[in-house]
Amino acid sequence: MTEKIAGHLLVECLLAQGVTHAFGVPGESYLAVLDGLHAHAEQIRFVICRQEGGAAFMAEAQGKLTGRPGVCFVTRGPGATNASIGVHTAFQDSTPMVLFVGDVASDTRDREAFQEVDYGSFFGPSTKGFAKRVERIDDPRRIPEYVARAFATAMNGRPGPVVLVLPEDMLTQMVDAEPLPKVEPVEAWSDPGSLRQLREMLLQSERPIVIAGGGGWTAQAAQALQRFAENWQLPVGNAFRFQDTFDNHHPLYAGDVGIGINPKLAARIRDSDLVIAIGPRLGEMTTSGYTLLEVPKPKQKLVHIHASAEELNRVYQADIAILSTMNAAARSLEVLTAPPTVPWAAWTAAVHADYEANLVPQVLPGDIDMPAIVATLQKHLPADAVLTNGAGNFASWVHRFFRHYGLVRGHKTQLGCTNGAMGYGVPAGIAANILTGRTAFTIAGDGDFLMNGQELATAVQHGGKSIIVLLNNGMYGTIRMHQEREYPTHVSGSALQNPDFVALARAYGYAGVRITRTAEFEPQLIEALARGQGTLIEVMLDPEVITTRGTLSGITRNALEKK
Repeated sequence: MTEKIAGHLLVECLLAQGVTHAFGVPGESYLAVLDGLHAHAEQIRFVICRQEGGAAFMAEAQGKLTGRPGVCFVTRGPGATNASIGVHTAFQDSTPMVLFVGDVASDTRDREAFQEVDYGSFFGPSTKGFAKRVERIDDPRRIPEYVARAFATAMNGRPGPVVLVLPEDMLTQMVDAEPLPKVEPVEAWSDPGSLRQLREMLLQSERPIVIAGGGGWTAQAAQALQRFAENWQLPVGNAFRFQDTFDNHHPLYAGDVGIGINPKLAARIRDSDLVIAIGPRLGEMTTSGYTLLEVPKPKQKLVHIHASAEELNRVYQADIAILSTMNAAARSLEVLTAPPTVPWAAWTAAVHADYEANLVPQVLPGDIDMPAIVATLQKHLPADAVLTNGAGNFASWVHRFFRHYGLVRGHKTQLGCTNGAMGYGVPAGIAANILTGRTAFTIAGDGDFLMNGQELATAVQHGGKSIIVLLNNGMYGTIRMHQEREYPTHVSGSALQNPDFVALARAYGYAGVRITRTAEFEPQLIEALARGQGTLIEVMLDPEVITTRGTLSGITRNALEKK
């Protein structure tokens, strides 16, 4: 074996794991890795970002899109803490990701050296942190071992993030080790006895419903889920921000089970006698604050299928808990023999009718008709377009009105953050376009956009582009909504003084346009799709239009009446 610098060996290990892109912000603590990336520039594209939070979001988006760990490089201290928002997103969204942190040299450790952080305490599972594993590589000969284990850990069971800490002096040592072979995720198969029990529960049911979502889905798994639903004529809802897990155009589709859930769908879930949860964590957002299912023992029969043994029976005591990956679970379910007819056919049709009725919008004030804007997106965006969003009421417009074909047609088309991280949509959209070449569309709010708007520079530098619709209502809308509910007329900390977003986009190298009326949107979208550069379309939204169902003054009025 030929000796090489440890930083170069690390890059060779990434190549062995099939890595084609890495995102990051450079730092002096991992210069040897940067040199390794230079040496292998034709094989791994290092996307230089403008802030570590944006870089980590891009890597998280990579994990969602590919099913293999997204890779991010940051420097010690502030670099790692900035990146922590992306690690937290990967943790709550069950997304495979590996964060590499350049660290202080070994001989300065534990002296509170420059930018020193205890990463095990900050990220680690032993401190109820948000990484599946945090490890420090002190011996360069063990780099292949640590990298292979990081990739395996990130993918196996419930997917999630792993943090590897790289002392800068370790990276410059000479080493004669070689990369280990590419690791693949391990399939956990459904227990046959539990599947037989599930079939018996279905045969005794009158009002069953499926909630599908979470990490680990593939196109094959989504297609198998659809066949299972068709065989048994089951209504299928998608968990919070996993709306591309089931075809939204399908007559069995029930809608999204998340923030702003269709009240009729919420009632259906409460009234069901059997909930089959395939993949989701059944967290606060998917369960409407743990009200759709009672904690700890739901009134409904509950079958919970998840890839993590730690998640099963953690919040809800299931009647059947099945440990399985999504690919194995869906393939097991599709071969469950269904009867010739089921007694809940009318129930299933009614659930889908509720979804269709929810697509009819309420009449809201102002010159911008957001349901019409989304309908225009549906008309012109390619079926394989990737839709991204951060956190805010603005996202509810696409959640409610846009219909994904999604994974069943072979492509993941929704990148949303279930941990409610503002600023996710812009870098996620840029990463999606750089990684796949597909059309990337982002919906953002004025507050949300400025969390990571600087990554437009990253898009321009690396030849990526996205289309961003920025809803400008001059406030942190979600906070203002809650503020009016709890402290009506007491506006505090939620008003925004915004820059000229059009001029800002143009300064970065994007095209920038502003619209004030609905009719202006379609021609601008068509031009944006044809344009060779990214485009930001600023939509001046009436502050009254605070949700898809009501107005700000209506919320205030209702709150005052209750006081």
